Amino acid sequence: MIVDSSALVAVLMAEPEADEMSDLLESRPFALSAATLAECTIVLRSKGGEAKALALDELLEVTRSEVVPVDEVQARLAGRAYARYGRGSGSRARLNYGDCFSYALAITRDEPLLFKGDDFVHTDVRLVE
Repeated sequence: MIVDSSALVAVLMAEPEADEMSDLLESRPFALSAATLAECTIVLRSKGGEAKALALDELLEVTRSEVVPVDEVQARLAGRAYARYGRGSGSRARLNYGDCFSYALAITRDEPLLFKGDDFVHTDVRLVE
């Protein structure tokens, strides 16, 4: 399972989907892009200060998570994903820069993506059920 920043932020900011997503994160191994880690840290720090950014580090330490470095294949795929599904492309997905790295990792690993919202449902990525 690949995890997008939207799912991690939902858990750590105790959003309505937090319990369901937390159960998924605790029940199976997951991976996230190093770009997703950076995005998530930035978002959490801006929304909840240093404590929320540290809570992310703690969550990743206690779960079966893997932070995957961005390689050239993922970078090129993320760029193509933005052209196809990004804001301004005309797609209803309206992916942002960070979303494209979650998309690229899910596609290259052929794993389902855990996320919050309705953006990725308008792409060809497999979704966590």
